[in-house]
Amino acid sequence: MVNDAPVGRRERKKTATRTAILEAATALFLEHGFDAVTVREIADKADVTPKTVFAHFPRKEALVFSDESERHDRLVAAVRGRAPGTSISDALKAHYLAEIAALNTEPMNRIVVLMEGTPALVEYAEKMWLRHEDALVAMLTDEFGLAEPSEEIRFYARFALQIPLMARQADPESAIDAGFRLLDQGWASYDRNRR
Repeated sequence: MVNDAPVGRRERKKTATRTAILEAATALFLEHGFDAVTVREIADKADVTPKTVFAHFPRKEALVFSDESERHDRLVAAVRGRAPGTSISDALKAHYLAEIAALNTEPMNRIVVLMEGTPALVEYAEKMWLRHEDALVAMLTDEFGLAEPSEEIRFYARFALQIPLMARQADPESAIDAGFRLLDQGWASYDRNRR
């Protein structure tokens, strides 16, 4: 049964506070750079205490990646909701390309520039992304009707999640194609074609 009850005052206030913190952090990060901004400055701009900032975001880096649960949901939906006859790799490839295209739009492209210029954010982003591995493994295990994931499923999930991390170059589509071609066809096929 769907709960159609209106959102309570407390939840609205919590959402408004979270939004104010995110807007303050984003504005300060884009103006001064991630490393130059303190949590105290973010709190002051959002008119909250630093403790309130940490109540909503466990680390300063989390302020840049506040949409991580949505990214997780989109990844799962891309595989689970793929059209009949579409391979898992093709579904992931299309998803990755769509995500990259979204990152190239305003204001996300400014956030990407900020992230790529901040080693701590690059490291945090990679760790956050790889946290999706368990969900991908569980989904594939279920799809193949297995009680436990096979080693092949574990390797596939790990390698498939590495592909977009390695595609941050001039031609991400080519890199993503190469990554899935290698993943799907194997090194032996590549090696054989090069001799």
